[in-house]
Amino acid sequence: MGLGVTAEDFGLEGPRGWAFRGVRLDAEPGSLIAIEGPSGSGRTCLLLALTGRMRPTEGSAVVGASRLPKQMAAVRQESALAHVPGVTDLDPALTVGEHLSERALLQRRFGGSLRGLLRPRAERTAEAKLRIDRALAAAGLDREALPKGSRTAVRDLERLEALRLSIALALLGRPRLLGVDDTDLKLSDAERAEVWALLRSLAEAGSTVLAVCSEAPEGAVVVSTAPGSTPQATDGQDAHDDKETADALAETGRS
Repeated sequence: MGLGVTAEDFGLEGPRGWAFRGVRLDAEPGSLIAIEGPSGSGRTCLLLALTGRMRPTEGSAVVGASRLPKQMAAVRQESALAHVPGVTDLDPALTVGEHLSERALLQRRFGGSLRGLLRPRAERTAEAKLRIDRALAAAGLDREALPKGSRTAVRDLERLEALRLSIALALLGRPRLLGVDDTDLKLSDAERAEVWALLRSLAEAGSTVLAVCSEAPEGAVVVSTAPGSTPQATDGQDAHDDKETADALAETGRS
């Protein structure tokens, strides 16, 4: 079951001013939440703050049973990120299969129980394969349809395929809250429709989904970072977006 997300006068101030401020949100578990705004308006910082990766400086939020900023670690344990520049970047030299195997190994080692680590190798391998297959199916990525199957390098993936892979990797941890950045960046209208259909299906399956976008789809719970909708100190220029996020991460800490 997904996590409910509420926020009241939620804000984060970094070295260059307010990344976002005055955010209010009330979403039920299993909601599709669109963080809508132009690049540079603090939308990625808001995504990271609501998933427990960045410490807010004013207001509060409640994610599931955990309150931010006091219980950031608890929120991180139940959430996962996908497609966040500088945070979840895919290695272009690695193959799809290598990414999946590496993430499954890390998940088993650091996200599982001690009892799980002591099970026979064959049993652990079978479970990892099942978890990978389920994550790929949920993300809508068919390895057999790729040019070289699982041996396809990330650099050879289409933009939508890379987004699906990033989501699949996040789903390996079976998060109750999934945060996805840049959902509609440089995608065609048809591809954007595919992405929203995917994210909506994940929400309907039980996960709460936070998705950064420039334009929210119908039916989503929308929180806007656009200038004029909430007080903003950023200038909204694309070139400053990554810099603002990096500065705020350095100031508030990241996990």
